[in-house]
Amino acid sequence: MIEVIGLIVLGIIVLLFFYYVPFVLWVSAKVSGVSISLLQLFLMRIRKVPPGKIVSCMIEAHKAGLSEVTRDGLEAHYLAGGHIERVTHALVSASKANIDLDFRMATAIDLAGRDVFEAVQMSVNPKVIDTPPVTAVAKDGIQLIAKARVTVRANIKRLVGGAGEETILARVGEGIVSSIGSSETHKSVLENPDSISKLVLKKGLDAGTAFEILSIDIADIDIGKNIGAQLQIDQAEADKNIAQAKAEERRAMAVATEQEMKAKTQEMRAKVIQAEAEVPKAMAEAFRSGNLGIMDYYRMKNIEADTSMREAIAKPEKAPASTKPKGKE
Repeated sequence: MIEVIGLIVLGIIVLLFFYYVPFVLWVSAKVSGVSISLLQLFLMRIRKVPPGKIVSCMIEAHKAGLSEVTRDGLEAHYLAGGHIERVTHALVSASKANIDLDFRMATAIDLAGRDVFEAVQMSVNPKVIDTPPVTAVAKDGIQLIAKARVTVRANIKRLVGGAGEETILARVGEGIVSSIGSSETHKSVLENPDSISKLVLKKGLDAGTAFEILSIDIADIDIGKNIGAQLQIDQAEADKNIAQAKAEERRAMAVATEQEMKAKTQEMRAKVIQAEAEVPKAMAEAFRSGNLGIMDYYRMKNIEADTSMREAIAKPEKAPASTKPKGKE
């Protein structure tokens, strides 16, 4: 029993030894020509740095002739949260493609959140970006819907701090809208779509971005709505509504004026009736005070009768209605 326990303890000690002192990994590094000691591999375990990844990257860099890739640099980049395998692959690819990329720049690009290996590949093999449909209106009011393909190449020196693909697409879309909007007719755009590409390329849209625009090709142009005619229809409809509103306002004012005149007429009639009601009272008072006599009253009545007779004589007489039956002469 004691011997079994002793063997188990010995096995655990051996496993811990080879875990903290990766002898096989050290032999692999020595065979590949990478200079590294067992003590350094042991200290990597203590610092929680995977020695397998460090040694693998050092072997890859050594075989590619990259002397600037060191153990301390790889450890520092790993502890900073970087991807040491991606950086090593990017440095090897850049070296083979004669791209100016050093270890410091590669680690800075990686820590900035960009895929440095993909950037190197894009620098060697340009990428084609399809823009979403861009809607613009020519001067004749016809809407055009254009799609473009932008060929870009990564600019290694501007990857840190440079704008991404979204900025490229936004600028290209703005250039297409400006180019179509400055065209006299939509037919000229359909006849010569490469004029859009030439005008957009002249604007230098890749300034301040992480890419270099190689070409802009118009893939498709479709005709949309007649915006000019629609605007005229909307304006006519608005003018009609305004005219109707003004006419309704004038009608309401006329109705209000008519109602006001009726009210004033009724008020005047009421005053006349009230004044006529005061006449008998005034005559009775005149009789009592002696200012009006019986003969004066009769003369006034005679004058009123005479006036009524003159008015009746002055009015034209209406022709009597025919009494003959219809159909007989």
